[in-house]
Amino acid sequence: MSARPADRGTPPAERPDTPCVAVCSTTFDEICRGCGRTVVEVAHWVSMTAEQKEVVWKRILAQGYPRRNS
Repeated sequence: MSARPADRGTPPAERPDTPCVAVCSTTFDEICRGCGRTVVEVAHWVSMTAEQKEVVWKRILAQGYPRRNS
């Protein structure tokens, strides 16, 4: 399940657990071109608190992520 542009204002409880859209690529930098998370955020996502995840969600949504076919 992925966040779509219409979901950008979706409350956290209604978001998918992860912003992953299965378009994983960090070829040129430390940011995934699919979800917008850093390599460290991806690696630690399962152990992050809800508050930490929310900070990431807010940043990536403001930057136009998650994206498909990037």
